[in-house]
Amino acid sequence: MKAHKIFFLLTVFISLFLSCSDDDGGSTTTEVDIYGTYDLQEVNVSAAVDVDGDGSSSTNLMDEADCISGTLIIRENMTWQFEQTNFTVTSITNNQYYVDCEGSSLGTGAWASDGVQIAFQGSTLLGTLQFSNDRITKTEGEDLPGIKSYVYVKRQ
Repeated sequence: MKAHKIFFLLTVFISLFLSCSDDDGGSTTTEVDIYGTYDLQEVNVSAAVDVDGDGSSSTNLMDEADCISGTLIIRENMTWQFEQTNFTVTSITNNQYYVDCEGSSLGTGAWASDGVQIAFQGSTLLGTLQFSNDRITKTEGEDLPGIKSYVYVKRQ
């Protein structure tokens, strides 16, 4: 009788152990803290330019044109807000370029992310951008006078 009791308790214990599983339905990806305010830090072009005429060239137009700025706010309630200077890059003679800033673009909407990409809905201004290490990158991939990429860095 004692052997039956031990066998029964062992069977119950094993059944309980095997029936417990990770069924929380959670994602297998790590949580990423995307929420916050991001400032435009880089507007990258395909070749270094000296737009401001100071003798120093850069592939980042933010170093060359003081009039360019931008902010992207990503909220926990899955909404976003965006404002960025409208600017054009114009080719002039001898590989020289001119940047003209006028007004700004505004956008709002909803967002979703898998931790690597962020999809911005509600406006065509942003689309789907890459997220890594508190940096959001919008790749345009164009050669001058077009833009290669925009990089937003999270405020600390």
